[in-house]
Amino acid sequence: MKRNIKNLFFLIVILCLLIGIIRHPEKSLKSALEGLSSWLNIVFPSLFPFFIISEILIEIGFVNIIRDSLKLILKPLLNVYDEGAFPFAMSIISGYPMGAKITSSLREKKIIAKTEAERIICFSSTSGPLFMLGAVSVGMLKTPAAAPLILYPHYLGAITVGLLLRFYKKNHVSNNNSNKYVIKNTFKYIINKDYYIGMVLGNCVKNSLETIFTVGGFIVFYSVLTELLFTSQAFNKLMYIIDYILPLEINVELLQGIIAGILEITTGCEKIASLNIDFIYKIIIINFLIGWSGFSIHSQALSFISKTDINTKIYIFSKLLHGIFSSIYTLIIYSLRYKNYAEFSFLPGFYMSNHMLPSNWAEIFTKSSKLAFFIVLYMFICSLILKIMGKILSKD
Repeated sequence: MKRNIKNLFFLIVILCLLIGIIRHPEKSLKSALEGLSSWLNIVFPSLFPFFIISEILIEIGFVNIIRDSLKLILKPLLNVYDEGAFPFAMSIISGYPMGAKITSSLREKKIIAKTEAERIICFSSTSGPLFMLGAVSVGMLKTPAAAPLILYPHYLGAITVGLLLRFYKKNHVSNNNSNKYVIKNTFKYIINKDYYIGMVLGNCVKNSLETIFTVGGFIVFYSVLTELLFTSQAFNKLMYIIDYILPLEINVELLQGIIAGILEITTGCEKIASLNIDFIYKIIIINFLIGWSGFSIHSQALSFISKTDINTKIYIFSKLLHGIFSSIYTLIIYSLRYKNYAEFSFLPGFYMSNHMLPSNWAEIFTKSSKLAFFIVLYMFICSLILKIMGKILSKD
């Protein structure tokens, strides 16, 4: 019965979208081109190197080096084995939907157990600093000084979700020790293993291309859906009815911005940033939307999760918690650090739309590739240091 209702609802949405495209072809084409431009100029060169490198590292067993090195840290804190450090680290650098993609790949290859995958994906699905600092803080809000009010609450919210959901299926016993990927000397195993390099690279590039095109399709779809939704007279009338029913006086444009953000994060943040409301309210709402991430990101993440047995409900619930905790931390940090600030320093006249960036595709791709390489190198060095320290302490 529930499945029939879901299918019927999805069919109604698609039919309404089709009718909207027929009635408003110009707006549909414009929004589709904007979404395509955003994907081609920003998402593709920024995320594609991370997708390829993460696929290769998972394939050769690099995540097990991290596991061996961090086994005394993540297990008592977050109740997960230490492969969870890999998707979390890659996610906080590259952003959505990298964490969900890597966690799903780890589960699909049976490197992590089902319950651990569900815990890991809850705190390893984060936005990247490039979006929060560049696009939101500088581009939309024109307020670089407010960057800590966006960055810190978001990551603190993710960690809080991880700490809270460590009690999810707390008594579950992992079977990871019997996993064929876990061996006594992981580093020696990786070096000595006989790889078919051409096959590994081919599969990783193929999977990464499939992933990046899937992400692009969702971006274009939700760009068109959001534009047609705000063009609809029925939707606008519904907003005015909600505004009339609510006991508090709420700006209709604020409701539109929140709903836009619930659907698609960038559009919602742009709309909220342009409103004439108190700055702290803007930040609180924007941080909730970034933590929630929007149905566009959810659809991308679920396209990866659906290939595994990971519970999608716990993922959606964790993103709601992430948004709520991010807003709470925003208010706390504002009260402790920024409450006495009369106003932030603005940059008048500067605006950076995520749709209309200069065509520096090669530069973005090169920088993302370098960043991915150095992040992996840094994680490797830290893992070795922690492993050496663990041996020293165990001898003592």
